[in-house]
Amino acid sequence: MTLPGRRGAVGRLLEGARFEIVPTDGVEVELRHLPPGATVTVTCSPRKGLEATLALAERVAGRGFRAVPHVAARLVTGRAHLEAILRRVSGAGFRELFVVGGDAPEPMGPYASAGELLREMADAGHDLEAIGIGAYPERHPLIGDDDLLAALREKQAFATHMVTQICFDPATVVRWLDGVRAAGVTLPVYVGVPGAVNRRRLLEISLRVGIGDSLRYLTKHGSIVARLLRGGSWRPDAFLAGLAPLVADRDDVLGLHLNTFNQLESTERWRRQALAAYGYATPTPGREDAAS
Repeated sequence: MTLPGRRGAVGRLLEGARFEIVPTDGVEVELRHLPPGATVTVTCSPRKGLEATLALAERVAGRGFRAVPHVAARLVTGRAHLEAILRRVSGAGFRELFVVGGDAPEPMGPYASAGELLREMADAGHDLEAIGIGAYPERHPLIGDDDLLAALREKQAFATHMVTQICFDPATVVRWLDGVRAAGVTLPVYVGVPGAVNRRRLLEISLRVGIGDSLRYLTKHGSIVARLLRGGSWRPDAFLAGLAPLVADRDDVLGLHLNTFNQLESTERWRRQALAAYGYATPTPGREDAAS
């Protein structure tokens, strides 16, 4: 792989990066570290609920960012609730949603999966320009590979792009992508990776969501789990360096989806440093008034 090809891929991955945040106290202050107009996705959990996600997304949009709320199918109580969500989304000016099944043990309504909610959304009608769906380069802790692929093929009719679950091994991501392409999945993809975040927090999340193959991969390459346990900050430099040459000749990878765990300052600082290291002009830091 030639250096210009790899360098171009790095630019595409970093300049197309999105930032995922969690609805918690204090996260809005961190928004000031992001570049103007950045895309910020807001997660949805059973504990916080859809209201917390939508309310935070509205405040994020009010600060000039492109906000993308996550909507968990299992938290939608029925058709009337869904239509109310779609009206609110339209009224807030959101042009994109990220639709997931969700982590609730039992559905609060008739939608147990993202596919069911996506079909209902299409039937209800909406004015969204983009809809993202989740994808899993590694085994899901609860769903078999064949079922994951079948669901992905079903959902792509209602979506515009995929976002992969966190994976620490770029080769695994590309092998998975080649596999789903061969199976007829054509959606472009954002590659999910942790930002520059606290190592211990990252390990806890990784173990909880079942990213076992990635962790096994990392233990074979420098005993990184031990380093995660020691604390400090994780940086995705090695992941970026490994992924860039693998995607340099393909146009179906749109950028990185940076799981920040609300550590926006360190993650954006890393992104700017990585751009500079590969010879790109360092972007202007986020506006100081972005969280005012």
